[in-house]
Amino acid sequence: MSTDSHSAPDMSARSVLESLNVAYANMEMSTRRYLLIALAPAFSLFVGAIVVAIVFGLSLFVAIPVVLLGLLAMVVAIIYPKLSQDRRRKQVRQRFHLFLTHITVLSMTNINRVEIFRTLAEEDEYDALAEEMGHLVAMVDTWNQSLDDACRIRAKQTSSPLLTDFLERLAYTVGGGQQISDFLMEEQDTIIQQFVTRYEADLAKIDVMKELYMSMMLSVAFILVFAIVLPILIGTSPTLLIAGTIAMFAIVQVAFVYAIHVISPYDPLWYIEDTAGSTPLDRIPRALLIGGGSSLLLAVVAVGVLVGAVPSPIEVPVPILLATPVTPLLYPGWRMRQEEQKVKVRDGEFPSFIRALGAVESVKQTSTGSVLESLRKKDFGALTDNIDALYKRLNMRIDNVQSWRLFAAETGSYLIQKFGDMYVVGRQMGGDPKELGKVISQNQNEVLKVREQRQQATTTLVGVLYGITAASVFAFFIGLEVVEIMIDITGEMNLDQGDASNIAGSFLHTSQYNLVVIEYLLIATIFINALLSAIMIRMTDRGHIISGLVHFVFMSWLGAIIAVVTQYVVNFVISV
Repeated sequence: MSTDSHSAPDMSARSVLESLNVAYANMEMSTRRYLLIALAPAFSLFVGAIVVAIVFGLSLFVAIPVVLLGLLAMVVAIIYPKLSQDRRRKQVRQRFHLFLTHITVLSMTNINRVEIFRTLAEEDEYDALAEEMGHLVAMVDTWNQSLDDACRIRAKQTSSPLLTDFLERLAYTVGGGQQISDFLMEEQDTIIQQFVTRYEADLAKIDVMKELYMSMMLSVAFILVFAIVLPILIGTSPTLLIAGTIAMFAIVQVAFVYAIHVISPYDPLWYIEDTAGSTPLDRIPRALLIGGGSSLLLAVVAVGVLVGAVPSPIEVPVPILLATPVTPLLYPGWRMRQEEQKVKVRDGEFPSFIRALGAVESVKQTSTGSVLESLRKKDFGALTDNIDALYKRLNMRIDNVQSWRLFAAETGSYLIQKFGDMYVVGRQMGGDPKELGKVISQNQNEVLKVREQRQQATTTLVGVLYGITAASVFAFFIGLEVVEIMIDITGEMNLDQGDASNIAGSFLHTSQYNLVVIEYLLIATIFINALLSAIMIRMTDRGHIISGLVHFVFMSWLGAIIAVVTQYVVNFVISV
């Protein structure tokens, strides 16, 4: 029994060591050089931290963080090659569907096979994939390797199983004399299905994180309520205890924001790149200036009311007063949200447009500009105006690539920019427009399908975050009201019993409480929660961060209203 129980951990440790060994072997620098320039200094820092703690006789509270910092540096240095390998593997996995579409489009043109990989190596956005293509080209150009031999060699050296499998099959195909375009067309359905499966798996992980987040945040909320009430019994400083719990509350949320960012599929919505043309984002700075300026002005007024420098005709509850300055931020957030909806509509129309463009261009055997003269009169929804502008540029003999870049910039869409570039480059290199349009439209339709699932996952997350916000704030201020009631009871006992109240005072430690400061700390928690929750939503749907201001404002007001209602209801129940 004991042998069996210990076998699993041993295998796990062995697996970790093997993966580390592979990561060290696949580094671009030698293992010996890495040990000298990275691991040795980190180990020295760890030993130095221990020596400093012993020699200077540091207290336990200071020595432990110092030693742990040195230990962290050493651990990071040890596992960094593995982390780097995992990062490259993730880059390959996230961009592989775009890479496959791009290489398929290039393979259908008249360029040389090696030029296909050279073109892909120049695409910086593909990150690790571009580096791998660069290695292939270097092996062919510099070492005079055949393309199939180069693919086999890189297949053994790359850290991504997905790319390894692809390169091995490509090497077999090239070595057997089959056309690359035929092989890639056959691979389309398989690779895209793998992309969809991985995408859905990542969305499932987000659902798991959502459940874990709900449990953790409710637990931390309970701890915060406990931190509000407990000092009245044990006599510790409530302000310090509450501030520390709020810091833990924020750290937990930041950790979940980062986890969502790592787990959420890489599928950006916006095309953000320096361009001479106008973009939908050009309309946002003015709205942001108006909203930010108004928010700053209201913040000054709110602070003036709190300190008594600005008279107020009515008594406004503090949570409502502090939530008022963030309200103008709703304007730029809402404008950005409207622009994002338009981008999503354009994404939905682009596959039918590019398929129609390719089909008509193939039949008429003419230029894209001539075909657009008739297509621009068709109804492509929100994309119609952009198509008309593209036709005018092409009709004016503006460079084709630049015209399509401006077209993508005006739509604001990342997918339109990527697939539009593929189409125009494929056409310039002699590709069949009908086949190009068909491949591009099919692949983008698959992306749009999984995006709908992502939107559903985001909507569910939004509901969870709003629910947690309401429940947490209610619990916070219930705890605050309980403490206030106990302080009032103690005060009444002081008035009624005089010195006899010392008996109650020995049990209830109310003198250390500053309810005004505690209330401000709890209100700060509302804003911290609203900000980090809004960022988490944007990390999930990969939208623009400014559109998250809508959720920031709504959650801030939800927390403020719940706080005021909780205080009113508790006071009403007590008075009755």
